[in-house]
Amino acid sequence: MTTPHKTVRDACAAWLKTCERNGLERATLRSYRGHYTHHIDPKISDLLVKDLTRAGVREFIDDLQDDGVSRSMTKKVLASLRAALGEAVEREWLPYNVASDVKMKRNRREETERVIRTKQEIRTMISAAPARHRPFIVTAIFTGMRMSELRGLSWDQVDFERKVIEIVQRADRFNDLGKPKSRSSKRIIPMAPSVVTELTHWKATCPSGSQSLVFPNGAGNVENHSNIYHRIFKPLLVDNGIVDDDGKPRFGFHALRHAAASLFIEQGWPAKKVQAILGHSSITMTMDVYGHLFESPEEDLALFEKMERDLMAA
Repeated sequence: MTTPHKTVRDACAAWLKTCERNGLERATLRSYRGHYTHHIDPKISDLLVKDLTRAGVREFIDDLQDDGVSRSMTKKVLASLRAALGEAVEREWLPYNVASDVKMKRNRREETERVIRTKQEIRTMISAAPARHRPFIVTAIFTGMRMSELRGLSWDQVDFERKVIEIVQRADRFNDLGKPKSRSSKRIIPMAPSVVTELTHWKATCPSGSQSLVFPNGAGNVENHSNIYHRIFKPLLVDNGIVDDDGKPRFGFHALRHAAASLFIEQGWPAKKVQAILGHSSITMTMDVYGHLFESPEEDLALFEKMERDLMAA
């Protein structure tokens, strides 16, 4: 049974309140409120939920892109609207979520080509990293951990006996420790020998703090994301000539996660294992991002040659 007077604004307010009750991180709540305040509210918040149609949702996201909102942000706003209307369905304000069938198709022609990190660049970063920061850089490269996971890593998550790192928390943009990004982000990552060596030596001199962090700031607290980039990562690239034509860093910190994935795949690891190590929510995500790296023209050629031989020998 629908409630005739409920608007999209009411649905969004109820959804955001539910998010608060569920204890979502401040950064996440801030993003959701931004989606509503800057994008949903100005355009469709006065519409009654019962009058919103799939065509209306499609027009809404088309309008966002016509206004210059990026595809990435539009996709996030659509997800928030979908969640808000889902809340309306649960409250029986709406019989069906009309946004659930509206999808944004990927436009690969408009995607920015991902910068490829060369092995020489990776080796240079490892060898040139200052001793104070080498454990951080080495761990990032050989585990594929997210920046937030590295910032939130504590020593009780590092098992030197089993030679594994267990991801059970991360640090958000406000430096608060919380649960990982998703259920699949909770995982166990084997440590390469260099990671074991670097972390073993680093533990003896690591700044201590109440949170027992592996990569804290000088006071033993969570290190700021911006500080890591501007004081550690950017100088490392610039000082070693890993820059573009304008003298700016050739890639961002997240590229180290891509570098790790490339190394995993090069070793012949199956996609499912790569998914598990990286903490992707689905194998589809892994293949969307790294599927091209699993391709082997030489192997494909051999398979076709065998196919022909088998056919003609029959």
